[in-house]
Amino acid sequence: MAVEPELRRWDALFAARTRGGAGEGLLEILALAGAQDVISFAGGFPDPGTFPGPVIGEILLELAERGDTSPFQYAPTDGLAGPRDYVADRLERLEGTRPGDGELMLTSGAIEALELVGKAFVDRGDRVLVEAPTYLGAIMAFQGFEARVDGVPLDGDGLDVDELERMLAAGPTPKLLYTIPDFQNPAGVTLSAERREGLVQLARRHGLLIVEDVAYRELRFTEERPPTLWSLAPDVVVQAGTFSKTFFPGVRLGWAAGPAEVVAKLVWAKQNTDQCAGALGQRLLEEYGRRGHLDERIARARDLYRARRDALMDALERHVGARATWTRPEGGFFAWLELPPGGDGVAAAGRALEAGVAVVPGPPFFPAGGGERNLRISYSRASEEEIEEGIALLAPLLAD
Repeated sequence: MAVEPELRRWDALFAARTRGGAGEGLLEILALAGAQDVISFAGGFPDPGTFPGPVIGEILLELAERGDTSPFQYAPTDGLAGPRDYVADRLERLEGTRPGDGELMLTSGAIEALELVGKAFVDRGDRVLVEAPTYLGAIMAFQGFEARVDGVPLDGDGLDVDELERMLAAGPTPKLLYTIPDFQNPAGVTLSAERREGLVQLARRHGLLIVEDVAYRELRFTEERPPTLWSLAPDVVVQAGTFSKTFFPGVRLGWAAGPAEVVAKLVWAKQNTDQCAGALGQRLLEEYGRRGHLDERIARARDLYRARRDALMDALERHVGARATWTRPEGGFFAWLELPPGGDGVAAAGRALEAGVAVVPGPPFFPAGGGERNLRISYSRASEEEIEEGIALLAPLLAD
């Protein structure tokens, strides 16, 4: 009788970059964000009340009835001409700078733009700088190409440009720097206008590519609007943007704007990933945006998220008090808590989950250690009532 061969252990064949690490943390965050039996402050999910609604169906019906086949066909790798022109018009109106020929492409969300930058620029062992803390997906994207990812500290005014200058002088020279200047994920802070100028000057002196993530820029609660890094220095900056927070995440649509020779290489890299961003999403965005619906929805979203930010700040003040300090974001989705010396954010998050409140501890947001006393709180999807209840439950659990 034949003997069945021993079952293959697939884990022995997996690439080293897939074994554990930051990816598991992101999966856990997404699972917590979607949990139905907890008050979730975990994921950076937009509130479904900000989604387009029936008007999207009306637009789709119009496209079908007039025989427009572009939403249903493959698109050029850099995006359909009409949607690209719409995004370029929007950038020019909002930022005062318009991408030139070959300087803009559409992507499957901002995370794909980061993946394309990694594929186009990063060889094994190359140094990449990120803020510490930073978006976990960016750490994953660059570590996925076996980069050495180092963190640059930040404070209440964003990335510490003076410390970055010292790091650049000490070497080795990094290939790129990833930053979220507006309402940073996870810290909620905004890079000051003065530091923005200093940062792009450093990049020019050191031949450093800046990757600027503007995922939350349109969700601003104040009139102050510092310039984007890309508008200050389009010669050394690639801007990665997304419509997931302002249109809806199911469309998986974003953009990358930067020097033409860089964008051309990103287009090359995209040909071997998903080939093109979904044409249906591109056309829906274009029609929705050109009719004024997107601007109207964003204005409503700002009011919604501002009210929730205010509710969170009030609840933290009343319930948490001296148990922690926290940032006060002027836009976006996140506030960042820091426990006193000796505090344990991981343990506090575990106790909170047992009590029915999901928050994210700090360590996953650092590329190489840190964040042990931190917690990220997302207020974007929780109602004001849930914010009050959740913070009241969380507060006594912050200390051992």
